[in-house]
Amino acid sequence: MFKKEALKLTQEWDKTFDKSDLVDHEKVTFVNHFGITLAADLYTPKSKEDKMKALVVCGPFGAVKEQASGLYAQTMAERGFVTMAFDPSFTGESGGNARDVYSLDINTEDFQAAIDFISQLNFVDKEKIGIIGICGWGCIALNAAANDPRIKATAAITMYDMPRVGAWGYFDEGSADARYETKKTIAALRTKEYLSDTLEKAGGCLEYPAPDDVPDFVKQYSAYYKTKRGYHPRSVNSNAGWVLQSTTGWMNNAILTHPEDLRNAVLIVHGEKAHSRYMGEDTFKKLQGDNKELLIVENATHTDLYDGGEHHYIPFDKINAFFNQYLVDEKK
Repeated sequence: MFKKEALKLTQEWDKTFDKSDLVDHEKVTFVNHFGITLAADLYTPKSKEDKMKALVVCGPFGAVKEQASGLYAQTMAERGFVTMAFDPSFTGESGGNARDVYSLDINTEDFQAAIDFISQLNFVDKEKIGIIGICGWGCIALNAAANDPRIKATAAITMYDMPRVGAWGYFDEGSADARYETKKTIAALRTKEYLSDTLEKAGGCLEYPAPDDVPDFVKQYSAYYKTKRGYHPRSVNSNAGWVLQSTTGWMNNAILTHPEDLRNAVLIVHGEKAHSRYMGEDTFKKLQGDNKELLIVENATHTDLYDGGEHHYIPFDKINAFFNQYLVDEKK
């Protein structure tokens, strides 16, 4: 067993959503198999019972547990699940250095380590554990589920295929030549920064309101991450952004290399008007089995599924029904 790092955890309620009176909340930590200590918020229904169904939540990519993942976790706890929202390695209150970097391998392990932890709780049924991944963590959730049969059901919400965007850009409008030029730039930056005390950041979301000449989805990100609606001081996207050296991390990776290994249930949820919808739909086509479902939420954009937006777009009733359907005793 790895030794835990002593993390400095904020004890006051500093979420972007109101605290529920229907659930109990506590800060917890656990260690992944790379030896990184992760911080999480554990939510349990006040009417706690023995051997309850459990959900682990993470995302969006560049967010922290005080944002969308915490909202999903708390809401599903209100519906009777033990839930946990965690900060990925190198971000938020979790450990790991350098800060604000990412890795498909390590982040996939983050989900699996969260399963390790929550399955040991004596009030959780370790045979009834699911995960929710939001935005870029939707693809990471599917990757984890393909690796780990303990994950009985997975919901990928407004998902990004991060390696696809990293390699080909938005809407696949990039090229191999453009990708190579980026690699040359990052290689030169690595040489420059090797002896440096700081690592250059890519920059977070544009300040709100974003300029008129940027795409609508960029404006939507600013309206979430840079306003009271979703801003958080520990969020990568709300502040200086990811370390630029991480950029090449997606370029020679792929999710679901063996989609046939993902045998347990999957629900992919996308907004009708989400710029990312094509990624979820194309990923859904790769999935096999009759326990996979794609839900398109009418009129919703990508970020509407972070917090519901003005019209409460998050289909919590459907998500609840999905996990109740598939987190059951296999013998029944």
